Amino acid sequence: MNQILWIALGGAIGAVLRYTLALGITSFWPIEYPIPTLLVNLLGCFAIGAVYAAFATHANFQETLRPFLIIGVLGGFTTFSSFAMESVELLKSSQHLKAFSYIALSNFIGILAAYMGFKLFTI
Repeated sequence: MNQILWIALGGAIGAVLRYTLALGITSFWPIEYPIPTLLVNLLGCFAIGAVYAAFATHANFQETLRPFLIIGVLGGFTTFSSFAMESVELLKSSQHLKAFSYIALSNFIGILAAYMGFKLFTI
């Protein structure tokens, strides 16, 4: 139960970080293109890569920090970072077909699902 609370706290931190960063970006760069989402997703991808590498190369990190940072903070910040890291793991393990199908399906079906959800709730 303790780990779930840490993940929940991390998720709250990530969500607040995403919101405040998006507000800051929008006030600095008020254009129609979804720059805040793009930058948050790219920053989240960079961060999950860095955290993943830190845990892989430094044995002195507490293992309890991994779910707090990756699932909690970065999951609340952006789930795109998890998608990116899972894709990298598939590519690293030479599962190229699985990686490319995962990337293609996630993007195509994700966009389609967002469109369908939008259409469904604008009827």
